[in-house]
Amino acid sequence: MKIKRLEGPSDTFDIRFPAGKRFDLVGFGTNSVDHVCVAPEYPAPGSKTRVLRYEMLPGGQVATAIAFLSEMGMKTKYVGKMGGDKLGQFCMKSFASGKVDTSSVRINKSVRNQYAFIVIDGNSGERTVLSGRDPGLDFRESELDREVICAGRMLHLDGYDSGSLRAAAWCQEAEIPVMIDLDTVVPNCRELIGNIDFLIVSSNFPAEYTGIPDRVRAFEALYRSYDGFLAVTLGASGAMTWIGDHCVTFPALKLDAVDTTGAGDVFHAGFIYGLLQNWPLERIMRFSNAAAGLSCLYLGARSGIRPISEILQHAETLRQED
Repeated sequence: MKIKRLEGPSDTFDIRFPAGKRFDLVGFGTNSVDHVCVAPEYPAPGSKTRVLRYEMLPGGQVATAIAFLSEMGMKTKYVGKMGGDKLGQFCMKSFASGKVDTSSVRINKSVRNQYAFIVIDGNSGERTVLSGRDPGLDFRESELDREVICAGRMLHLDGYDSGSLRAAAWCQEAEIPVMIDLDTVVPNCRELIGNIDFLIVSSNFPAEYTGIPDRVRAFEALYRSYDGFLAVTLGASGAMTWIGDHCVTFPALKLDAVDTTGAGDVFHAGFIYGLLQNWPLERIMRFSNAAAGLSCLYLGARSGIRPISEILQHAETLRQED
């Protein structure tokens, strides 16, 4: 579907979401078991470093976004693959509250679930991620069900499954808005992006995708080649997008981060929440930045999902600082 280009931060997208859908959002993408270790500082090569804290926590880009939106009262469905091991069972139990529909999750009993070892620098809260994903966790195009993928008012992807392009194309045909969270260039990336309405990427993606080393020039080149809404998350510096024909940065919360794991996932979820409310762009960006920032005060991707009243309060603080 065609998303209008906004001329000012107070503009709304005025999307006509499809009626009669069972879910507010269908998420198709990754889940993970994160082994989170907090160290006094990031270890030097060949060193031994004391672990200050360790937790095994649920994560994954799309799975975390779905968890956030379910906590905000949205009706959500998660589509993805899990391993048949204890890690897969752990991920499935993370949705055990019943708030997320997991009836379309596939279990591959012969492979290990996706996992990550995440080292947190205790001084800054910045994380380094070492992840593993068995090829047997790929959700292929032939395994997709069009009715399932198109069961929501929106679709959210991360692009790691080979069925992502087909899923996005189906929703485009059905005039269902599609968002993607891209933190790296994935196979068929250019064609996939052509089927995305809301492209929100990590800070390294524009340079990796365009081959232009300068991040600002790379971001502009990506914007000029894309017809939908484009934004980039900048961590402690907030998020940046285009309004009219100029680049605008929306500030992040000022806080002492404990762990930045999952902040980008939460930002995407906050953006989707704002879209579904038909908020103006400036309110969506403030809400997303506030939600992402607050999540950094807690360990892991989902532990810092805060009540909506708390997020709104901090989003108002961002408004007052402008």
